[in-house]
Amino acid sequence: MDPSVSVLRNYLLTALQNLPGTREFHLHVLVSAPRKHSGLYPYAHPRPRVYLQDIFILLSEQEKLDSQRVFVAALEVNVYNAPSTSCGILYISKVDSTGQGISPSPTPALLKAFLTFYADPATRPIQVDTLWLQLFARAQGQYLFPNSADYSGKKPLTDVKLCAWWKRIFSYVAEEVAERVKGAKLGLYYILPGLNELEAINTLQFASSTTNHAASPNSGLMPWTYGHQYSQKELPLPCPPSKNGPNLGHFIPSFDDDPKSRFIDEIAFTTEEPGVRSPERKRSRTFSGDGEESSKPATVADKEGTKDKEEKIQGELGKVSADEFWERMSFRQECIAGAVTGFFALGIHVPPLADSQPTSAPSPLAPQPGQVPPNLVRRLVASLLNGHEFSTVERAVRATETLEGAIKGLCENIAPTTTTRPPISTTSSSAGGLSNSTLSAPLLLRGERDSTPEPPFSVSATLDILRTPPRRKGGAALPPDISPNPFPEPVASLDTYFQHIYGSVAINNPALPSKTSAPDATINGDSHADTAVVVQPTVNVLAVRKKKRKADA
Repeated sequence: MDPSVSVLRNYLLTALQNLPGTREFHLHVLVSAPRKHSGLYPYAHPRPRVYLQDIFILLSEQEKLDSQRVFVAALEVNVYNAPSTSCGILYISKVDSTGQGISPSPTPALLKAFLTFYADPATRPIQVDTLWLQLFARAQGQYLFPNSADYSGKKPLTDVKLCAWWKRIFSYVAEEVAERVKGAKLGLYYILPGLNELEAINTLQFASSTTNHAASPNSGLMPWTYGHQYSQKELPLPCPPSKNGPNLGHFIPSFDDDPKSRFIDEIAFTTEEPGVRSPERKRSRTFSGDGEESSKPATVADKEGTKDKEEKIQGELGKVSADEFWERMSFRQECIAGAVTGFFALGIHVPPLADSQPTSAPSPLAPQPGQVPPNLVRRLVASLLNGHEFSTVERAVRATETLEGAIKGLCENIAPTTTTRPPISTTSSSAGGLSNSTLSAPLLLRGERDSTPEPPFSVSATLDILRTPPRRKGGAALPPDISPNPFPEPVASLDTYFQHIYGSVAINNPALPSKTSAPDATINGDSHADTAVVVQPTVNVLAVRKKKRKADA
């Protein structure tokens, strides 16, 4: 394999070259350096050590050389690495499109290539034996491009068609891995809360039959399991099993803005009898000969009791099984509020070769070439969500120019120090490769006076990412990781920008033979219709010739 293909940006550009039509794509790939993360399994005892990376991908399109660029697709993904079990989780947080590109939409090709890049052990950038791809599918008009639902050319998928679309995407990735990697163990799981297995199968089959999409030659060969993956034993799970008995906190991961996370929070802070508590164990007392009370040193049993109390399974997590958790998810308002939603998971396990020699792997915290500080990725996402809109082509073009210029400016002119200045006007006035937009407001420009820096990985209140906060009833926030990171934070430069972040590809392929395919559709708020076009066969209607009646004799 060409070494350049191992770079995520080049891999994605190669996948876009096969799209029909004449146009040029401009791709920006931002991958943050790994950092410690203690919130993936907050109720596990002990909590496994996990490292988190943020990935943000922006794709713009240019129809002609003299035309302006416009964003057409965006992906926000979180990658978790648990070295203790050699497992990783790739959680697809958001996928969105503007609907303002040329048909067919490049979003499916971009997403398939990205998921295949991580699913294939030959190109996967993190060293794990098992990788889980997870997703919560919920149809909305927009996710990453504000007001893009107001654009008439954007046609979001309905709830059922969205779930059917995601099922085809995961099937495609599983088929690719099965073809490339011999001996890989695969597991495909999905749940549509509120529907039983037969209802879910019929619902998705009907949605697929009414949608034009690309049919894979191996379509249907990968078996799906209707249910969750926490009862099977073939594929390792990221969190080690509990040593203190059953604990739901070792199964259900907590992601940002995910209904599973909010539900497990409620279970963790639920008790049988609110206000009623067993009396605490009293410390033993001794009396001296003169009748005076004296304190007795704590015994080993007392210390073990204190330790057990600290590691006591919280709330109802020890009583609710994984099967019951998913059964009760069917009654959650977020899953049955008048629309069909879906949870999808793909597990890929490739055991190491028996004769392979152990090699010294780099630390999971060590930054790799091309990675950027996590705070930079968060600020770009916050700027996209809060400082721009895509209701018209003109506004989308302006936002594309501003954000693309800002990404280059961050790698060229701006020091990593941050400040809490309020955002300035959103009027675009580029100077020195950086646009004075809401993105540049909380960042320190060269030559400006220093101010009090923000804590690491934080975003100012004026540019925070809009997320639904988790529901933690009476619980304190998770303790921060106090151990320092031994590796310095990467510094983005122009070399990083041109070698890893930005890339473009011009394609000049035959156009589609007809326009019978569905228009740009949105999955998860993300634009998505499959790129294949189904040409309807020509139907010739033959006229019925009437038989002449013989004249009466």
